[in-house]
Amino acid sequence: MTPSTNIRVSVQNMSCASCVGRVERALAAVPGVDAVNVNLASETAQAQIDSDTRVPAVIDALERAGYPARTGTVRLNIASMSCASCVGRVDKALEAVPGVLDVNVNLASETATVTYVEGAVELSDLLKAAADAGYPAEPADATTTEDPGARKQTEAREMARRTAFAAVLALPVFLLEMGAHIVPGVHELIGRTIGHQTSWMIQFVLTSVVLFWPGRHFYLKGFPALLKGAPDMNSLVAVGTGAAYLYSLTALFAPALLPETARAVYFEAAAVIVVLILLGRWMEARAKGRTGAAIQKLLGLQARTARVLVDGEPQEMAIERIVAGDILVVRPGERIAVDGEVIQGSAHVDESMITGEPVPVAKAEGDPVTGGTVNGTGSFQFRATRVGADTTLAQIIRMVEQAQGAKLPIQGMVDRITLWFVPAVMALAALTVLVWLVVGPSPALSYALVAGVSVLIIACPCAMGLATPTSIMVGTGRAAEMGVLFRKGDALQQLTSVDVVALDKTGTVTEGRPELTDLVLAEDFERADVLALVAAVEALSEHPIAEAIVRTAQAEGATRHEVEDFASITGYGVQAKIAGHDVLVGADRLMTREGIDIGAMADAERRLAEQGRTALFAAVDGKVAAVIGVADPVKPASAAAIRALHDLGLKVAMITGDKRETALAIARETGIDHVIAGVLPDGKVAALDELRQGGKQIAFVGDGINDAPALAHADVGIAIGTGTDVAIESADVVLMSGDLRGVVNAFEVSGRTMRNIRQNLFWAFGYNVALIPVAAGLLYPAFGLLLSPVLAAGAMALSSVFVLTNALRLRRVRAVMDESRLPGPVQAPTRSPAPLAAE
Repeated sequence: MTPSTNIRVSVQNMSCASCVGRVERALAAVPGVDAVNVNLASETAQAQIDSDTRVPAVIDALERAGYPARTGTVRLNIASMSCASCVGRVDKALEAVPGVLDVNVNLASETATVTYVEGAVELSDLLKAAADAGYPAEPADATTTEDPGARKQTEAREMARRTAFAAVLALPVFLLEMGAHIVPGVHELIGRTIGHQTSWMIQFVLTSVVLFWPGRHFYLKGFPALLKGAPDMNSLVAVGTGAAYLYSLTALFAPALLPETARAVYFEAAAVIVVLILLGRWMEARAKGRTGAAIQKLLGLQARTARVLVDGEPQEMAIERIVAGDILVVRPGERIAVDGEVIQGSAHVDESMITGEPVPVAKAEGDPVTGGTVNGTGSFQFRATRVGADTTLAQIIRMVEQAQGAKLPIQGMVDRITLWFVPAVMALAALTVLVWLVVGPSPALSYALVAGVSVLIIACPCAMGLATPTSIMVGTGRAAEMGVLFRKGDALQQLTSVDVVALDKTGTVTEGRPELTDLVLAEDFERADVLALVAAVEALSEHPIAEAIVRTAQAEGATRHEVEDFASITGYGVQAKIAGHDVLVGADRLMTREGIDIGAMADAERRLAEQGRTALFAAVDGKVAAVIGVADPVKPASAAAIRALHDLGLKVAMITGDKRETALAIARETGIDHVIAGVLPDGKVAALDELRQGGKQIAFVGDGINDAPALAHADVGIAIGTGTDVAIESADVVLMSGDLRGVVNAFEVSGRTMRNIRQNLFWAFGYNVALIPVAAGLLYPAFGLLLSPVLAAGAMALSSVFVLTNALRLRRVRAVMDESRLPGPVQAPTRSPAPLAAE
């Protein structure tokens, strides 16, 4: 935009003319903003601003007024990025577009994720900004079913052809010039046969083809970037090989311009450098294709067609045509196309590719099914409930892509360094040439050229740019295969600083569904008789405890009775007349109210309460018949997972609304360190602040349904659920499995990924710190060693390949916990435990 131009913004929360007035006043109060026009029907605001720099102030004013601007996110495929300096320039160019709020550029995936103000920014503005910076872009369709690795595979094949062609031409050049260093007498043989001048001419022709055909990319990209004052890795290669080539041309065609002692050609350096860098690019392309293997696997889970009932007859139909409400038929062994609910039939479905759980899950009428999972034996019909981009699998793919494109805090330092790295290297190369010309031995010009080119070639920032994003891509992808979805990529780094893991109780530590655990009978009463009577009266109650009693009665085949005169007594219990008996079920206060003596069963009730059970009395015809114990059982994996968290040096707390006795009983059973009980749903945020005292970092694990405020308030929010029910919008990490094993695996992946990133950064920076001085000639005075540009090119290519190969090791990360590990102690990497205040 230019000064004194219009800005148009989509505005949220406007519902009436008063809202319009407030938005107009808020915008009019911003300095430099005039001619404000707010439209309620289109929910937009237009204004004239005197400078592009006013856009952030406009957005801030709307936010403060309570009518935030609508924001959108677009993912762009960015071409021509080759190093970390490119990342910084693309980032800078896109951020300069007025209305852009956030930019995240990823070198490994060659994408940019841009968050912008809707209405203020058009897609064409972003594409133009990227292109003007020298990096053409195109929108990436997040819902596409195209294999994201296909582009890299195609690029790798093309790079392989170019590398092979260049190598075939460069080999004779290398042998003609360097053969004498390999086989004695070759130099004299060339002189006696074709002659050294002819040898140089052959090298010139072959090298020219190498540089201007398979190597032309370096010059087409590098020199324009250099002329714009924004040199990148291509610029380093272009200047380095170009200098060697031009020096050789001078020695060949105008030798008089050079001192006699400096008349030599370096065609082999220019040609072999191009070959080695092309070889490195080919290996990078292959490795980058493998970093996205997780996305490729997820996309491979999508069915392409499904059998849909049309007028009662099954017809093959592409999944793009399926709409919510369609009835689909699934045969044995088929992949389920979309999310839905079983309406007929039953089967066992393999959901391991979604949840990481290896045991097939039984499905019957009313049960949900997830697209991408595989039917076993059995056939069923289901009604489609979520299709297209709304399916669980599509959401998982989007989350993994977002996490893989994340920029961790540690990357900020890298970006700041690499943005200035290439210009600094070029200045250092120029200084190296100058020093050699001034103090170098004869032929000083040749030595200066070799040293300068070596500095340019060896100091490529590719490895620095790839160090973080490749590890993130592989780490988050592997986590997704284990059922751990990093919805926000920066949670990878934050998890490593967590001191305390706070757990919600119901549905997280426990099953979330009460079960009948005890039925203590009074004298003269039989279990089957009492259970049948109690279940009959509780069948008319909607309380979860009543459902637990009824389920147990059904499982034990208890007799079914007709119920008469049923009544629910609020705060006490229920009563009814069943098979000629007066039946009461409720708390001790109900027995007291009805004048029923509980003395003989009081001890049993007290023991159950101490064990964390909810205890109820059942009375038949005015006499206590039994004490009923109901509890929400602890999940089988909870205790083992908590032991594993302890082994990681973490303290574990539990936050629950239950009474303290019940919570303490569960804490004793599972090994939880700290209990905060009697907390109302809106009090969990305050409970987290209590745990956070002393500067501790908190991860909160909840069921993702009613824990949204706590998940958002924690340093890292981890939603645990079944995938289709989980509230993914509130959490940083989403666990597809239904227990705490996923929490342990999330910490394991986080720790391994961050260690991998630190290894990559250490190598990338250490490589440059160590080898740039060597390339400049630091070892020459003492040892007479001067690094060849060819060796510099090889070392540069290997540095990037090392970083990528190291990142790919994360594909071998295994789950710390699986079903086979539940009975025994869990072994996990250790770290120093964080202190936690006693209860």
